[in-house]
Amino acid sequence: MSKALDGVRVLDMTHVQSGPSATQILGWLGADVVKLEAPSGDITRRQLRDLPDVDSLYFTMLNSNKRSITLNTKSDEGKRIFLDLVRSSDVLVENFAPGALDRMGFTWEVLQEANPRLIYASIKGFGPGDYADYKAYEVIAQAMGGSMSTTGFEDGPPLATGAQIGDSGTGMHTVAGILAALFQRTRTGTGQRVEVAMQDAVLNLCRVKLRDQQRLAHGPLNEYPNDSFGDEVPRSGNASGGGQPGWAVRTAPGGPNDYVYVIIQPPGWEPITRLIGRPDLATDPEWATPEARLDKLDKAFALIEEWSSKLPKWEVLAALNAHNIPCGPILSTREIIDDPTLNANGIVATVEHPERGTYKTVGLPIRLSASPADIRRSPLLGEHNSEVYVGELGLSQDDLTTLKSNGVI
Repeated sequence: MSKALDGVRVLDMTHVQSGPSATQILGWLGADVVKLEAPSGDITRRQLRDLPDVDSLYFTMLNSNKRSITLNTKSDEGKRIFLDLVRSSDVLVENFAPGALDRMGFTWEVLQEANPRLIYASIKGFGPGDYADYKAYEVIAQAMGGSMSTTGFEDGPPLATGAQIGDSGTGMHTVAGILAALFQRTRTGTGQRVEVAMQDAVLNLCRVKLRDQQRLAHGPLNEYPNDSFGDEVPRSGNASGGGQPGWAVRTAPGGPNDYVYVIIQPPGWEPITRLIGRPDLATDPEWATPEARLDKLDKAFALIEEWSSKLPKWEVLAALNAHNIPCGPILSTREIIDDPTLNANGIVATVEHPERGTYKTVGLPIRLSASPADIRRSPLLGEHNSEVYVGELGLSQDDLTTLKSNGVI
């Protein structure tokens, strides 16, 4: 079956997480992603290894559906080969430090001259301005994009989220930019630059907090559980922060992830009162309406927790779902990786690796009816050198041997 991005060649010069997460999505969608690595390889091949001398899960889970070639782009021969690769590619993606490719002589103008149809995507920590040269990491992006200041409990420190919104979140934004540029090229025939900053991507994911920052000018945020408000959006624990209040309530036996997140919608209040054994609250004027409950949401969820804490979370979930009350169990990583539904759906995918054996990875979260994704293993370092350099660029086997002996590949 054909794939959505069949015929699109991506030259992947990315490393670590933000870039590889983007190019992996493109590979899952059917693009031919050629991962260009220094002869020493992407640093994450060796980071956080759980098995000696085997590519780490960090690398394998971010580099599915790619081919790997090695090239020393600082050598004269490497520079020449690199431009040949650019000429045969539709998309180039990189996430080096600002100006790194420019200093190697590969400015946008040089690349555009080599291939006017090229889409050149860059991921950086920050956009133009005062922060442009700052070093960026996942949690730094969270810190500077609005996430950490609004995550945590009111009396606690700012917290990082477990979701990689700085790295992989930026990768997803980059995919959108690349696909848009590819689509525009069908009309214009020419490529363009695509630039995404990690701080900007995190900020985009925190837009509701900027919404609330502006609402503060008109008074307290009543849907927040906080007792007092200053001139900035506070941390509000597990509150939903939206029009429908929500909270994580404890369940039995009281382990670290024995919780169910519950939303109280207006139609759900009456069945909740029956479940918790307090049907009188459905008609009590002090509790019956959302407006009446607004200043006592902490007490409302405490009442629910008195009931839920005596039952296992899956029983709590079943009882709430039976009344169409929005809820969800807090799933641990162990529960997720073993979840039969997620495995059957392929979002938790099992992959075979020639050195690692079987491992699990996250599959494509986008389902296309005419282009289902095949999740394949990550490549070994330089596994496709001969295939690309000899079979596609036209070099000879003797050329390949010479390049290897000279440290170019």
